[in-house]
Amino acid sequence: MGQRAALLVVDIQNDFCPGGALGVPEGDAIIPRVNRTIGLFGRRGLPVIFTRDWHPRETKHFKEFGGAWPVHCVQGTKGARFHPDLEIPKGAMVLSKGMDQEVDSYSAFQAFTVQGRDLESALHELGVDELFICGLATDYCVRATALDGVRRGLTIRVLRDAIRGVEVKRGDSENAIKEMRAHGAHFSETRGLAKLLPKS
Repeated sequence: MGQRAALLVVDIQNDFCPGGALGVPEGDAIIPRVNRTIGLFGRRGLPVIFTRDWHPRETKHFKEFGGAWPVHCVQGTKGARFHPDLEIPKGAMVLSKGMDQEVDSYSAFQAFTVQGRDLESALHELGVDELFICGLATDYCVRATALDGVRRGLTIRVLRDAIRGVEVKRGDSENAIKEMRAHGAHFSETRGLAKLLPKS
């Protein structure tokens, strides 16, 4: 257990859930586990941070402008909103990424608050050195965030039963998990997580 833990909830937005523009298969199935984990961190007085894709309408991230992806999570649209079942505590910290038209931003460490603060400086201010990660998608934003966190010297714990992958190619998610583990990320389940956290 590090000095202080935080929970990072990655991109649980309408466009990344079934029926959305870039729906992750069973992406919404993780929400009950994520909500329970949000509640657990809240009861222990530990920070919970949310990220979201927040793209301009025109960006090199999208296929029509030379990128890899269909249009998704455009600023201010229904698709960019957090899934309605996701329980976001009042006053929670939300960071947005993908706003630069020229840059593919997968990692939460490329995200910013409305005040312009990035994730690394926010974690430093909060005294956090252990980050629990859940959300979407395993093979892209979760993977990039976990690898960036390890590079920055944080203890990274990915919640294995609270992530889902896009699977552009079969096996992408499993390969991402192997890569994260090889670089030093740890994997935990939401069940039994209370034992890893300090009592409030």
